[in-house]
Amino acid sequence: MISKERIDTFLASLDAGNTAFLDQIEREALQANVPVIRTQTQGLIRFLLALRKPMSILEVGCAIGFSALLMSEYAPEGCRITTIENYEKRIPVARKNFARAGKTDVITLLEGDAADILKDLEGPYDFIFMDAAKGQYIRFLPETLRLLGPGGLLVSDNVLQDGDVMESRFVVTRRNRTIHSRMREYLYELTHNEMLETVVLPVGDGVTVSVKRV
Repeated sequence: MISKERIDTFLASLDAGNTAFLDQIEREALQANVPVIRTQTQGLIRFLLALRKPMSILEVGCAIGFSALLMSEYAPEGCRITTIENYEKRIPVARKNFARAGKTDVITLLEGDAADILKDLEGPYDFIFMDAAKGQYIRFLPETLRLLGPGGLLVSDNVLQDGDVMESRFVVTRRNRTIHSRMREYLYELTHNEMLETVVLPVGDGVTVSVKRV
């Protein structure tokens, strides 16, 4: 049987890649030990942007701005992106990267707890990318669904937690049990909510793609 590692390596070899600037930002992030979305997830997002052609994007979890810049690069011209970040040390780096890319006029960075910020936003958004602290996804979901427009896409990253989400709560370490239970609750809600049609994909560290029913 072919291993998942070999499959991932083969698929990565087929990836068309990003612009030179995005590659540079990704290298800088990895050198600083800042996680960015994985190669397969990047490809999925590029595909979904080409398919959906969103004109308004909301990102929950900006980090240093790589994924916001990726979406800005491959979204239609005129698309506006709002991104939220709570970690103070990463916010100035993200702002610097947006300025380097000449994207400050199309990407708006909001600082603070997404749970508070989401309540004050007005939708609808065509595309929402969830990539914040995994244990908070379920906390953000009600406002996220309010903000997502009919036919809009909600894409959530890192939902498989390197496979831990499939294990019994007694198998995962005690410090990860809360995150484990909250992610399982989040996945159940996405796949059973009558407002959504959701698929769970074993891409990267697991991605869900949810469509809000019209």
